[in-house]
Amino acid sequence: MSRTGSIINGPGLYRSKGELLLMRDEFSATQAEDCFWQAVEMARKQSAKSWELRATTSLARLLAREDRNGEARTMLAEIYNWFTEGFDTADLKEAKALLNELSRCP
Repeated sequence: MSRTGSIINGPGLYRSKGELLLMRDEFSATQAEDCFWQAVEMARKQSAKSWELRATTSLARLLAREDRNGEARTMLAEIYNWFTEGFDTADLKEAKALLNELSRCP
């Protein structure tokens, strides 16, 4: 914790919890989605764009798995298009690959 009592790297913790829930069983998707949304919102409040990208990528992957491709593509494109450099990083490469995959799906 920081001196203000806030959790350090909260977006990362919520994203990790969501990923772990998905690994546990297929019935945890709703809980995982809630964790991903919490991570996205927390990252936005902190203006932590890299964490927002990671959380949104996880969320978009889950939404695509549930046949919510349009919603997934829209939200991922919004954060991906915010970036103007760093396209050789693993996070942006992963997001781009998922966007390309979502663009091929109806």
